[in-house]
Amino acid sequence: MVIASQLRPGTVLRLGEELMKVVESRFHVGQGKMPGSVHAKLQNVLKGSFKEVRFRPDERLEDVELERQETQFLYSDADSAVFMNPQTFEQVSVPLEAIGAAEKYLKAEMTIPVEFYEGLPVSIVFPSFVELQVRMTAEPVHQQQDNTYKSATLENGLEILVPHFIKTGEVVRVEVATSKYLDRVRAETKPR
Repeated sequence: MVIASQLRPGTVLRLGEELMKVVESRFHVGQGKMPGSVHAKLQNVLKGSFKEVRFRPDERLEDVELERQETQFLYSDADSAVFMNPQTFEQVSVPLEAIGAAEKYLKAEMTIPVEFYEGLPVSIVFPSFVELQVRMTAEPVHQQQDNTYKSATLENGLEILVPHFIKTGEVVRVEVATSKYLDRVRAETKPR
């Protein structure tokens, strides 16, 4: 059991028959005779849908511990994504609706933790950003300011806005939640 005022992002709760992961939690102070409340943004672990809920600060909630296994992404089909445990070679399928928008960032042989509940795969833990190569964009313009953007197509087919100095073939970091450009990945200098 966890008290609502102690909710933190990543905590998994059982609300009725649903498993919900806390995405965001804020405490709102009450005024006068109105008690305070905890406002939480929750994501359904199995369906990927979001909902906002209010709790009393002293309300007791049932928290659930999910088991994590490091896996490699193999492929996805119309309904699910298939991952393999690299030690046992056991394959598991996670429904695409549980993965949500992050599905478009999956790359072959990418290492991703899969979360299990009672032995069944229910979701994945995706990194907050990914590195992708720019497949196509306009020629770089170095005289422009860094706060102006142009369109670029990435290796996964996604089109995003990048600064004018980015050129085709470069690798960029993209935030998974918003699909926004974060920065350019610089090539490491190799020792001679």
